[in-house]
Amino acid sequence: MADLRSETTSDTLDVIGRVCPYPLVLAKKKLESMESGSLLKILCDSASSAEDSIPRFCERMGFQYDIAKIEDKGYWEVFVKKS
Repeated sequence: MADLRSETTSDTLDVIGRVCPYPLVLAKKKLESMESGSLLKILCDSASSAEDSIPRFCERMGFQYDIAKIEDKGYWEVFVKKS
């Protein structure tokens, strides 16, 4: 994982309240419309999406990613840099 949290994001995708597979499907769709080098911040409260399916997708695609769990708010911030 890269330290992407300190970089400026290009866009934010809020998938809070959505269950697997929708966070991944919506993230893929959003990333398709973004240019290479863009950074997407995903707000997600689905543990399986934030800790499993989105990171596996990023690894397959060769995208950098970083995950931060926001304990007091009960969701994750997933940062994905499109290559």
